Amino acid sequence: MRAACAALGGVLAGFCALAVAELVAAVVRPEAGPVTAVGGAVIDRTPPALKDFAVRNFGTNDKLVLELGILAILALFAVAVGLLTLRHRIAGSAAVLVFGAVGAVAAVGRPEGRISDALPSVVGAVVAAGLLYFLAGRLSPAAAPSSGEGAAGGFDRRGFVLAASAAAVASAGAGLLGRRLTSAVQAGAEASRRDLKLPVPESPARAVPAGADLEIRGLSPFVTPSKDFYRVDTALVVPRVDAGAWRLRIHGKGVTRPVTLGLQDLMRRPAVERDITLTCVSNEVGGPYVGNARWLGVHLADLLREAGVRPPSKGGPADQLVARSVDGMTIGTPVEDVMDGRDALLAFGMNGEPLPFTHGFPVRMVVPGLYGYVSACKWIKDIELTTFDAYDAYWVKRTWARRAPIKTQARIDTPRPFASPKAGTVPVAGVAWAQHRGITRVEVRVDDGPWHPAKLATQDTRDTWRQWVWEWAATPGSHTLEVRATDGTGALQTGSRVGTVPDGATGRHSVVVDVS
Repeated sequence: MRAACAALGGVLAGFCALAVAELVAAVVRPEAGPVTAVGGAVIDRTPPALKDFAVRNFGTNDKLVLELGILAILALFAVAVGLLTLRHRIAGSAAVLVFGAVGAVAAVGRPEGRISDALPSVVGAVVAAGLLYFLAGRLSPAAAPSSGEGAAGGFDRRGFVLAASAAAVASAGAGLLGRRLTSAVQAGAEASRRDLKLPVPESPARAVPAGADLEIRGLSPFVTPSKDFYRVDTALVVPRVDAGAWRLRIHGKGVTRPVTLGLQDLMRRPAVERDITLTCVSNEVGGPYVGNARWLGVHLADLLREAGVRPPSKGGPADQLVARSVDGMTIGTPVEDVMDGRDALLAFGMNGEPLPFTHGFPVRMVVPGLYGYVSACKWIKDIELTTFDAYDAYWVKRTWARRAPIKTQARIDTPRPFASPKAGTVPVAGVAWAQHRGITRVEVRVDDGPWHPAKLATQDTRDTWRQWVWEWAATPGSHTLEVRATDGTGALQTGSRVGTVPDGATGRHSVVVDVS
């Protein structure tokens, strides 16, 4: 019984540490909470292969899985220190401070870390250590009443239950108060997004041409709704940035006129609206991490030119643009690509609304033709002009390539893998993409047979994906369907299968179906 109570005391101390830390983090900043800080540190040190495994198997739930894993480890640690207090009350209680040290080091060591970020973990651990020491005292035989109810088991059971209950209630209250304070802080940012009025674009996107969306059941829609757009990033807590307080700084090598501007400054510039398909480098062949949206923003190249920046082809000294996010992420983009005439945007609108917080509100980068990890900085706050030789951005330090143009890919959306269509005419349909080159041909084959040309949907622009369909005369039995695409340069999609590291997956998507 004493051992069970000791373990419970450890768990209560751990809960107390987290609750108090969350309350303090509400005052400091939500990203300084110990679970968020430790989770971020784990992400920073995760090998690319393991990161790809998490994205592939857990999708957008990868962060939830990580947080649950951290909490599970913390619970085991809490049980262990609780049991330790049975023999060594001071040592067991002091061990809780290890939790604080780990959280503090992780918080301060993050790319955007500040000394004040250590406070939530430290304060939470100190309070929890005191609580565990007190609860352990209720488990001592010396604390047992000399007679009467509560003395059973050789310790003050009643005193322990009362103290544990009070601690649980107080911790829950602290955690709830912390959440409410955090929500109050975030409410300002949410109001700033809600009240933001987007400008009318001076250069609107052309209407999606008739026939660009084949409207086939099971086929991805031409425009991906914002709520369904993929999200892959390292932020355990989605930044809530107040639009009124947001600032962007442009500086660095070759910048003769440094720039600092706010969101209203940005929106007073000529607004540009474009349909652009984005793709994550972690997208496996046939994977879901690709989507097409209508973006509203301003041309980044215009801002760079006004700051005095010249691309390398015109004698500029900087060949890399390093974008920094409020969450500490750094993304390196070739200056030449941003300034070669493509619609590289600082976007503040998505599908007719201000950017969702999960997709970078108030401002993010969108560069057609490049994988997101070298172009699509969300929650952007700083742009530094430098060189690839002088600086490696976040993912490049983790063995990914410095330059990563998007590779030609095609995906079968319908029929789904292991589907059981009926014999007869079966529409085989999907999407193909080769941003900034476009798609000119898609072909499908069955069971390694001859390639058949698919019907292409009307092309919107070379920066968007393209739907396709092939009417298959399906016969009973198990069949393998395979697809390949040709891009606007005439290059045929390779059949060589490689993984996502270091610069994107290649290979042809195939599905197996059983025709009845």
